[in-house]
Amino acid sequence: MVTLNKLFPKHGSRKPRKRLGLGAASGLGNYCGKGMKGQTSRSGNTRKESKAGGQMPLVRQTPKSGFSNKDFARRFDYVNVGTLEKIFKAGEEVTPEALKKAGAIHDVCSVKILGMGELSKALKVSAHGFSKTAKAAIEKAGGSVTVIEKKTK
Repeated sequence: MVTLNKLFPKHGSRKPRKRLGLGAASGLGNYCGKGMKGQTSRSGNTRKESKAGGQMPLVRQTPKSGFSNKDFARRFDYVNVGTLEKIFKAGEEVTPEALKKAGAIHDVCSVKILGMGELSKALKVSAHGFSKTAKAAIEKAGGSVTVIEKKTK
């Protein structure tokens, strides 16, 4: 019978930790496997990947161009057609507010419906965006699609 006090990891699956500084005969005495001087021999050594010694770092070598204005970026909460199938009953109206209330999205700002999953109910779906497959699936099930225009500042 197997009991908790008899359970052990498989032999060879766990290595013992390195015990450093236990004399020259241990093989990890003196410098503890870190070599002699230098940055990597010191405590607290964590070298950034972006550093390249005396060479100009790659991040600074590559040219920068362009600008992306965050004010005009479209940020969507995505909902699949299969999720609409689970949450709503036939004939119901699906709006961003209804999706928020059902817990399908985090924010009411912009909602896009994607076509993953099956839809067998006729739903009236209003959202800020639709994929081609989602639009086709909703209309095939007998529902209607309404695109909500985003308010501009």
